This record gives sequence, C-alpha cells and structure tokens, in this order.
Amino acid sequence: MFDNRFKRRVLALTASAAVAAMACGAGAAFAGEAYRTPPAPIAQILDAAPTPGVTLSPERKTIALLGRENLPPIRAVADPILRLGGYRINPRTNGPIEARTNWMNSLAFEDVKTGAVRQVALPKGARFIEPRWSTDGQHLALVMEAEAGLELWVADLKTASVRKLTGPVLNAAFGGSYDWLPDDSGFLVRQVPAGRGAAPAEPAAPEGPIVQQAAGRTAAIRTYQDLLANAHDEALFDHYFTSQLARVALADGATVPVGAPGVISGFGASPDGRYLLVTRLKRPYSYLVPASRFPTEIQVLDAADGKLVKTLADRPLADNLPAAFDAVVAGPRSAQWRSDAPSTLVWAEAQDGGDPKKKVEIHDRVLMQAAPFDAAPTTLIDLDLRYAGIDWGRGDFALVTGRWFDNRKEKRLAIDPSKPGAGRLLLERNYQDRYGDPGDVVSRRNAQGEAVMHFTPDGKGVFVTGEGATAKGEYPFVGVMNLADGKTSRIWQAKAPYYEAPVALGDEAGKTLITRRESKDEVPNYFVKPLKGGNGKALTAFVDRAPQFAGVTKQTITYSRADGVKLSGDLYLPAGYDKAKDGPLPMLMWAYPEEFTDASVAGQTVDAGNRFTRPGGASHLFLLTQGYAVLDGPGMPIIGKDGAEPNDTYVEQLTADAKAAVDAVVALGVADRDRIAVGGHSYGAFMTANLLAHTDLFRAGIARSGAYNRTLTPFGFQSEQRTYWQATDTYTKMSPFTYVKQVNEPILLIHGQADDNSGTFPIQSERFYAALKGAGATVRYTVLPYEAHGYRARESVMHTLWEMTDWMDRYVKNAPPRAAAPAAAAK
Repeated sequence: MFDNRFKRRVLALTASAAVAAMACGAGAAFAGEAYRTPPAPIAQILDAAPTPGVTLSPERKTIALLGRENLPPIRAVADPILRLGGYRINPRTNGPIEARTNWMNSLAFEDVKTGAVRQVALPKGARFIEPRWSTDGQHLALVMEAEAGLELWVADLKTASVRKLTGPVLNAAFGGSYDWLPDDSGFLVRQVPAGRGAAPAEPAAPEGPIVQQAAGRTAAIRTYQDLLANAHDEALFDHYFTSQLARVALADGATVPVGAPGVISGFGASPDGRYLLVTRLKRPYSYLVPASRFPTEIQVLDAADGKLVKTLADRPLADNLPAAFDAVVAGPRSAQWRSDAPSTLVWAEAQDGGDPKKKVEIHDRVLMQAAPFDAAPTTLIDLDLRYAGIDWGRGDFALVTGRWFDNRKEKRLAIDPSKPGAGRLLLERNYQDRYGDPGDVVSRRNAQGEAVMHFTPDGKGVFVTGEGATAKGEYPFVGVMNLADGKTSRIWQAKAPYYEAPVALGDEAGKTLITRRESKDEVPNYFVKPLKGGNGKALTAFVDRAPQFAGVTKQTITYSRADGVKLSGDLYLPAGYDKAKDGPLPMLMWAYPEEFTDASVAGQTVDAGNRFTRPGGASHLFLLTQGYAVLDGPGMPIIGKDGAEPNDTYVEQLTADAKAAVDAVVALGVADRDRIAVGGHSYGAFMTANLLAHTDLFRAGIARSGAYNRTLTPFGFQSEQRTYWQATDTYTKMSPFTYVKQVNEPILLIHGQADDNSGTFPIQSERFYAALKGAGATVRYTVLPYEAHGYRARESVMHTLWEMTDWMDRYVKNAPPRAAAPAAAAK
C-alpha cells in the first residue's frame, strides 16, 4: 500500500494547481492554473539532448560513452513512492525514485589509443544506472530497469554486446546494489529475498494511538525528513529494505545466497575475497531519526558459507547524539577493509564518548585487526581531531586525514602501517582555504580492484592532483608529493585560457595524462596528452547543446565590503549587450551564504573566466536570454572571528555583503540600482527573505525551497550547531518570519511539495506565505506537485522558469520608478 495521505495531498494540489498562489493585489488562489512554458529560447535549450557521460576503464585503455536521458515528464516523477527511514524508494522496482535518478539510455566503447568507437546494442527502451568496470577493464556492469524490478546486466568489451545475468531481483533501496568480486569472477549483490510476497497492507483502521516517550535523556535531534511514522511504516521498511546477499557468476549468472537475509545497509568483500564486511540494522526503530541511526550490527562473515566470524559492533539506537557537527556514535564506526592488505579491518572509535565538547587530548583512535580476527586490535594512530579517512598505499605508507568543524582545521599524517601507533604530520590547514589546497593523492585500482595510492616509479613520491585556485583563476595541476617531507612539486598545470582537469594518469609511470578541457568558448571534451609537453589528441567531440547562449559574456568582478573583506561574483551580460548603447540593465543577483572562521579565507576570490557555462534545469542563468544581467554567486560570507559565532552578526554581515555587491555592479554601469532583484535556492532563499526584510537594496525577490522560521529547526541548521535555547536571540533575529511586516518588496515563493531536504519542510513556505499575506505583502506562492528539494520534471522546471521570468518582468524590468532610490541599505 502506498502513502495514500501523500497521494491525496498531491492530488488536491494538482486539482487547485498552485494552491495558495496570489494574484497581484488579490488574495485568492488561481484555480485550475496549468503548467506554463517559459519564453524562447529557454524551452529549446532545455529540450536539447544532454551531453553523454564518460567513465574510464581501470587500465585506462577504454572509455565508455554513456547516453543520458533528459528531464523526465511529470507523470514519471508522479509515480508512487515510499518515504521510509530517511529514504525514498520506488516500490515497483525496490530502487531509486525518478526524481533522484539520472538514467542512462545508450552505451558505446571508445579505444583511447585509436579513437575507434563501437556502439553497444541495448534492448529497445533500455535505461540503466550504476555502470561499473571490472578491474581488468573487459566488462562493464549495469543495473537495468525492468517492469518488475532491477536486473544485473554486463557489457562485454570484446564483443560490444550486453547480456542479462539476473532477473528483476536486485534490491537498491539503500543505494548501490552490487559490487564486483575481487577476482572479477562475478558479483556480490544485494537482492530481494526469494518468496518475499506482497507488501504489508495498511490497516483499515488504527489499532491504537501512536506513542513516543522520553524519560529525561537528552536527545538534541536535527530536523529530518521522510522518517518512519507508525507501525505500518516499520513493517514496510522491513519489507522493502530486507535483502539477501548473493554471489552471481559472470560466466552464466549462477546465483548462490550468502548468509541470512537482513536489513543490510552496507556490504563489501575483503580484498582477498575470503570475508564479507556487513552492516545490518535492527529494531527497535525510531520515528525521530533516519535509518543510519537505527540499532546497528557490524559483522564479518565467511564469504564461502556466510557464517559469522566476528561481530565488530552491536550498538543501540543513536538518538541522543549531541547537536555539534563532530558528534559521533560511541564504539566502532567507519569500518572498512584495508585496501592494500588481504583481509585487515580498520575502524575508528571516539575517545570522547562521541561528544566533541569534551576536553580530551585524543578525540579519535583508529584501530586495525587482521584475519582471523582473534588477536587484540592494534592502535594504528590517535587523533586530536575527528577521523576523516585513510588513503592506503603500501605496507610502509598510508595517509590519514583528520578534521574539526569548529575551526575548519584539517591535518594529514603519514603513517607506517607496519609500525603502528604514531604518525608524522605532513600538513595542517584550514580546509576552506582554496588558495592553499595541496590537492589529493591520485589513486589507481590494484589487482583486487581496490583503490590505492599511485606512487611514482621510484617509490619515493605519490602523484597528487588539485584545483590550483588563485585570484587569477583555477588551473588544475598534477604534482608529486615527496613521502619524506610531504612537500609537493607540480609537474603539470593547466594554462590559460583553459580550465583543464586531470581525469587520470594515462599509464603506470605517469608519463601521459587524460584530461577534461574547457574554456570560456570551448565545450568540455576529453583529451590524452604527454605529461611533459607535446601535443595531445581529443578523445571526444561533444558539441554545444545551447548555442543560443554563445553570445553571453562573463567576467569575474572583485570588490570589497565596508570592513575590507574581499568579495567576488561572476557577472553575466546578455548576448549583444553594449553598455554605451544599452545602458544599465535590470539584474538578478543569485547567491548562497557561507560561514567562515577566517576572514582571509572568506575573502579569497577566484576568477572563473576560463570555465564554459551553459544553463540547465531551473537555472537562474536562463534570464540572460530575456535581457537581464545576472550576478551569479556574489560572495556572502558570514565570518566568526577569534572564536565568535558567525551567525551572531548574520544580518549585519549579510547586509554589508549585499550592499557591496549592489554598489559594485552599479559602479560598473551595467546594472540599474532601481531594478535589481535578489534570489536564491534553499539557504539562498533564506538569505533572500532576510535581505528583503532588512534592506531596501532590491526591487523584488525570488525564494525557492527555503526555510524562514528557525524555531522550526530548533536543534541547529546549516552550519549553526547551537540549539534554539542556547542562542534564542540569534535564531529569532535570523528568522525573516519575525520581520514579515518589513518585507515591502514583492517576493515569489516556490517550493517542491515533496521537499526532502533537512530543515526545508514545505510548511516553511506555507506559513511564511500566510504571514506575508497577513501583513499585506505582495507575494506569490507556487507549490510544485511531487517535486523534492531540487525540481526534476520537465513541466516543473519549465513552470519554475516561467514564474521567475514573469516575476522579473512584472516587478523589476517593467516596474515604475520608485519615488527615490534608497539612501541607505538598512531599513
């Protein structure tokens, strides 16, 4: 039985079509309003065929070209879904829902050396996800959609053909449904248990009330979506999320079950294939937290017969973690197989009980235990930060990363796994620092298909790649990190006018490089080239899917706010614009605030003039086709200096950021101060409402899928870790809901009716609209049926862009002059 309450709600919205939307100057909803289409050429650009995706084989000899579907129709997005434990699934397929899936519909193989392309014949109407190469690069596995579920297929490189290995039995409720076995002989899959039967029917009438109870135990829980709500939801969760692990042979699809069925949220074979690491969820479930916090067992099974070898963790419901971002569960977590060893477990354990506020020298301990798992675990390293992962290399070298949210600190330490217990600090930095980003190590797949570091031929260094951000632009690089001192020397870097990102080293010695290259005017394409000079050759020849956008100009502008913090934004001007002839334009500023702890990092500006830009989806950049200028991503940093909480001065800093941006574009002569609108999505919508409430800088606003009343997210939001009761004044002042009477500019509210993002429940827009209407504001509220936090259906995307264009035309471009331009930013 599907969620009928959800279906009834959506059908009601569809019948009234944009319930609660206001006519200009009136309070009635528009009954029977249909989906609208934006003006040309927006629809034509949206309907153009998407550029294919690319995946490179592990031995770097072949690329798979993956055709992608365009925006799905609303009838597909409207298919029944189940919302259980923080997940959304399609009950027909036991897999992902349409609104969250980028389906692929064609496949071709291209030889990197010769450029020869061979098309793979797929069944008529085929659509697939999860393409993954075998370690030897001879096969590409696919998860194909069937009427009754998801099937495992495999494409053969030698014959350029596909064949089906299983029926519609894969269980992708938790996400990925299969892994290649280490020896490429087949797959470990998560499948629907045999004979599962029909889903539990919803009771015709409840058997009693729904009761939750607390007994004095602190549980500061953030705002989550799609949680279990009753006993029937629990039964549905068990039905759809229970799976059976099985081995599937590559040769003939022969299937052998492994172990017992269970609510298996994670699984993986050891590199030698002898053991399985399995994570199972169990009751009692919770109606307050998602499934990731349900009671959990982490076990090692024998891969041959599925028998239990070791229980690493058996932890209870984690519904009482502190609100701080670095809070973690007590006991073993982040368990994994060591990539460069046959069968060695590695995991982390908090030494502060999971509470980052505790004053201790060691916050996390990383432990290691080799098969047969009967000796005591070995301490690999102790960290004064939270464990953030390990890059495995070889017996004497691995790289451990630790991070701490409060100060944005990151440390990278070299360890010798053969001599555990200590690490050597290679790097300490602010992880928001783009200029100082040293890059990340390059990995390759070893013979067991595991990702390990790619060392230089002499073994004294490891290859790294990074973005190469500077004030002049991002110019990605390849470097070598010296293992002895951690210093990196760059051996290749992209050069103007290109943004050229390394995709992979083209050979083991690191003499060739495969890149994805683009420029302001050049469509992104893939190339192979010598690492040290010489001409390369193109591997793909993708074309511009939106030539109508070709004449748009783009430049990164820099400016400063009143306190000296440097800011920047990407200024787009319409095709054919002539400042001398056309004068200042109406403009939309589209932004998203970000919190920082360091003003110098917040003030880093990076020129984006070497990037190829084409809009897609519900992008605000489509307004450039309608005669508007756009300032995209103007810096809106909220900075907490010297330990101060950034949000305690949120409104003041946001006002200063916005005023600096407005002054900058007006001074350039490209924007009319009296015809500038502000907009944003999610936290950008929250920003938009605040700027209309607290300033007179803007003529109108567009707020999509936002949150406006912080009392509805009382245990933290965005980067705010304090609760409402710890920072009541900050929560109140940051909530534009508090200041609706000060919103005297027209504001367009758009929200997906099935928003799945934490904190942005649709009731946020619903109540904000009601408050604005009650205060006499000019406001329109559009609800998009069946849409989540991001809008997916073609009809929804088209309608959103129509709403935005109409709003801008009505209240910005064609609005009568104001009596006088605002003399000051603040109200």
